[in-house]
Amino acid sequence: QVQLVESGGGLVQAGGSLRLSCVASGFTFSIYAMGWFRQAPGKEREFVATIMRSGGVTDYSDSVKGRFTISKDNAKNTVYLQMNSLKPEDPAVYYCAKARLQYHRSTGSASDFSSWGQGTQVTVSS
Repeated sequence: QVQLVESGGGLVQAGGSLRLSCVASGFTFSIYAMGWFRQAPGKEREFVATIMRSGGVTDYSDSVKGRFTISKDNAKNTVYLQMNSLKPEDPAVYYCAKARLQYHRSTGSASDFSSWGQGTQVTVSS
C-alpha cells in the first residue's frame, strides 16, 4: 500500500525558508516521478513542482520558480521541497504526490498523480 508522509511545515516570516520532506513507502520509489502541490482555503489544488524518477529533471510553476527547489533521494525514499524567500501568497497545505505512470510527463495536472500524502501546513507571517 502506497504511503506518503509529509513533514516540515510550520510558521515562518515572509522572506524566510522552510524545507518540506515526504517519506514514501509501499512502492518502488526510484522508478516514479514525484510532485508537490498546494491548496489554500477556498482555492483549487495547485501544482508547485515535480521531479522525474532519477531526480535529474524538474519542473516548477511560474509562481515558485527561482524560489523553491524540489529534490529526490532515492536511497532514502524521500522527496524534498526547499522553499526560500517565502511570500504572503505561499501559505497553504502542501501535499506530496506520486506520479500515476512510470513514464511521467509534467503537465501540472493533479490527475497525473495517483497517490497523495495527508498534507503539511505552511503559514507565512508578514
